[in-house]
Amino acid sequence: MKDKTIDYVLRATWQAVSRMYNEEASKFDGSMAIGFALLSIDKEDGTPSTYISNRMGMEPTSLTRTLKTLEEKGLIIRKKNPEDGRGVLIYLTDFGKEMRAQSKETVLKFNESIHKNISDEKIAVFMEVADVINDLITEKKIF
Repeated sequence: MKDKTIDYVLRATWQAVSRMYNEEASKFDGSMAIGFALLSIDKEDGTPSTYISNRMGMEPTSLTRTLKTLEEKGLIIRKKNPEDGRGVLIYLTDFGKEMRAQSKETVLKFNESIHKNISDEKIAVFMEVADVINDLITEKKIF
């Protein structure tokens, strides 16, 4: 595509990143969604499920499926929130903590590789552009 649009570049890049993370996660019988969910859960104090969905930008139904998978794999346990009986806190099991550490190592390795190949100035501009795009979308200034 000679004249790539911004949304094309964003989509193609995210698909490549997603594919890369899923390939790496498959080595540990996981997925990118599982890895990011594990990284969204506090290692010691547990995390409300609503916080996880907000942090990951997931719809509640998708989060429910992901949490069910995490529970089936023995990565998390759910407990009632002692401060709010209506809510649930998600805690990592020992196995979940191991897999969280693996997920964190994978993300840090990706970031390290990017920083080795792209200057800090270019990364700063990329972050600035991404922030502006997100703000334009959030503030509904595009459509």
